[in-house]
Amino acid sequence: MEYERIPAVNELHRPYTAAADRYEHFGYRRVGESGLRLPPLSLGLWWNFGDNRPFDSQREILRHAFDHGINHFDLANNYGPPAGSAEENFGRMMRKDFKAYRNELLISSKAGYNMWPGPYGTFGSRKYLLASCEASLEKMGLDYVDIFYSHRFDPDTPIEETIGALDTLVRQGKATYVGISSYSAERTAEAKAIADDLGTPLVIHQPSYNILNPWVEHGLLQTLQKENMGAIAFTPLAQGLLTDKYLSTTDVERQGGRRSLESQLTEENLTKVRRLNEIAQQREQSLAQMSLAWLLRDGAATSVLIGASSTKQLDENLGALKNLEFTQAELSSIAEIAQGDAGIDWWRASAIS
Repeated sequence: MEYERIPAVNELHRPYTAAADRYEHFGYRRVGESGLRLPPLSLGLWWNFGDNRPFDSQREILRHAFDHGINHFDLANNYGPPAGSAEENFGRMMRKDFKAYRNELLISSKAGYNMWPGPYGTFGSRKYLLASCEASLEKMGLDYVDIFYSHRFDPDTPIEETIGALDTLVRQGKATYVGISSYSAERTAEAKAIADDLGTPLVIHQPSYNILNPWVEHGLLQTLQKENMGAIAFTPLAQGLLTDKYLSTTDVERQGGRRSLESQLTEENLTKVRRLNEIAQQREQSLAQMSLAWLLRDGAATSVLIGASSTKQLDENLGALKNLEFTQAELSSIAEIAQGDAGIDWWRASAIS
């Protein structure tokens, strides 16, 4: 695998000073009716910040992101690979580069997927959530996170217990705000009512959401608006499907896809991608840029979680912010192309529980 050129060692290892104009690139978006404000693009550390990537490459990307106004870094206890390594690597970067900027940063973590053996290493029990948050803080070298999420709904644990654990983290000072991820509209409303009774700031939902997987538009977004909660979308590019990687059959054969994506590289889906790309070209955007802009249109996501394996890729994604306006004709065409089930919602099982 090829990596973008990494700056000379003396560049990366001299003391880091953030760009003075870092807050002049875009406006920050209010999350519901809370005091939390997110950049339109947030950086997710799911896949490119584990031990599978050079540490200096990761460090360069985070510096570049913060220099360009991205002050929200999203993690989880199981991010890597291997699981947990992303938080450990981020902790190293906090100590080396970002300690002086802690009060400017929004750092989130989550717990809900398999992390360690036994019944208390997964899902949403009080024991697991509290232990996981403590472990995440230790790995990152932090006293608190700005947002802590229940990563998925637990059908075997009372929702009152799960939300009660989030409330405890806020009262202990280990989380400033809390959120949920991949909860259905009905479960979201139930969780918000419990949190309101407890007086804890459940302010945000993190769903899978992209042009080919707009399930949140069929109830969840309306619930979030009613409950004054924000939405931050993950998998905005369908793990690479909504990029230029697979625009031709040759590209599919040459590059392949992540194991979870291979079954979705059908001719029907690829035809949709090519038609979407034609609209993007008319807008003078790449397919990825249009896909991010579509999520940030009025009434959709508050922020979008992007991944990045290089500063070049990060800059392309930032380019999406140059044109967030869509005509009604464009939106209608996109909706017509994207209709039907593309089979890419790997989180549907937890979302409909």
